[in-house]
Amino acid sequence: MTPDAPAPPRDEWQLEVVEAFDLTPRLRRVVFTAAHLDELHYRPGQALVLRMPLPEGGTGRRDYTIRSLDPAAQGLAIDFVQHGEAPASTWARRARAGDTLSAAGPRGRTVLAAQADWHLFCADETGLPAVAHLLETMSPGAPAFAWLEIDGVRDRLVLSTQAALTLEWVQRDGQRPGPSSLLLDCLARFTLPPGRGQAYLVGETSNVRALRHHLVARGFERGQIASEGYWRPGRIGGHDHVDD
Repeated sequence: MTPDAPAPPRDEWQLEVVEAFDLTPRLRRVVFTAAHLDELHYRPGQALVLRMPLPEGGTGRRDYTIRSLDPAAQGLAIDFVQHGEAPASTWARRARAGDTLSAAGPRGRTVLAAQADWHLFCADETGLPAVAHLLETMSPGAPAFAWLEIDGVRDRLVLSTQAALTLEWVQRDGQRPGPSSLLLDCLARFTLPPGRGQAYLVGETSNVRALRHHLVARGFERGQIASEGYWRPGRIGGHDHVDD
C-alpha cells in the first residue's frame, strides 16, 4: 500500500461494556464503547458477529443486530433476548462495565429497501432490535405495517418512527415461543396495499419460512422479501438464510 492509499475498511472491533440494563423482562441492552467506532459504517438492520465465550471454553460466533451507534460518543448498543442459559443471553445478563468482547462486521442483508412503496414487518422478540432500528430510519409518512410477536404486555417497546405505521403486538399469553401460526394468521388477514411492497421477516426459522411462502403465493417476488431465521428450538447459536 502506498502512503497516499486509503486505509482498508475496519471490520474488527474490541468492545468494552459501558453499562447493561433491562428494557423489558425479555430484552436486555448492553452499551459498549470501542476505539475507532467512528469508522464503523453500517446500514440499519445489519449485525456484528460477536465472539461469545462458551461454557465449555473458547468462543462461538453469534450474530447480533446493531441497535444504535453514536460515533461522536464512541458508543454502540446491542439488545439481547433473554431466553434461558444460552451463552449470549447468559453473558448479557451478567455483563458489567469493563467486560470485553471481540466483534467483526458489520454484515447482514435485512436492510431498508428505500424505493419500496410500502413496508411490511413480521418478527418475534429476536427481530425487535432490527425492526425498531429500521423504523427509526424510515422516511416521514412512508407506509409501514408491523406484526410483532411478544410474550405479553410487559414486553412491548416504545417504537420511534416518522413512518405512517400500523402496528399490532401479537401476544403469546403464556404459549411457548417457537413454531406457531400467530404471525401467519395475522398476515393472512392482511389486504396487500397497491404498489410494490417490501417485507422483512425475522424470527424462528420455521415461522419465517411459512411467512415467506405465504407472501410468494400472494405474488411477492423473492427479491421483495428479506427473511432471516434467527433461531430454532433446541439449537444453541446458528442463523438461517431463508431463501426457499
